Amino acid sequence: MNEWSTTTVVAAAALAAAALLLALVVALVVSGRRTRAELAATRRAQAELLERVDALAVTSAARHPDVEAAEFVITDVGSDASVDGPDTSGPAPGRIDGRLFADIVARETVVKAASWSYGLRRALSAENRNRIRFEVRRETKRATKQRRADVKEALRQYYARQGGDAA
Repeated sequence: MNEWSTTTVVAAAALAAAALLLALVVALVVSGRRTRAELAATRRAQAELLERVDALAVTSAARHPDVEAAEFVITDVGSDASVDGPDTSGPAPGRIDGRLFADIVARETVVKAASWSYGLRRALSAENRNRIRFEVRRETKRATKQRRADVKEALRQYYARQGGDAA
């Protein structure tokens, strides 16, 4: 019985390993096909985009014959559209709706308040207060030493002048 169960276990393990290997091979084949399909789709999209860019370059060169192909044009100054005058079909440039203005103002206010409160919270942290206290003490000591040195130098110069006048 022990011999029967050992061979059964070995056979079951071999079968499981074979099934796992088969599943792994199938997964690799499916993944490879998917990758090749995505690569082909990407290459088609790239080719379409390159055709569109080439078409835009040709129309841009036709529209602006004095501009080299490598130079980028970011305005319409000098084109036929700007000769006719500004486009008045939409709202005037620079004018925004009242609700949009209120939304912009509210967002700006919230952002400013949040940044101000963050800065205040950071400025009042214990670490920052200790650092400031240390710097103030160090600067006070430095100023005191400098003041004493200045007084000594002034007294030296005063006594040197006094001694020169008396002689």
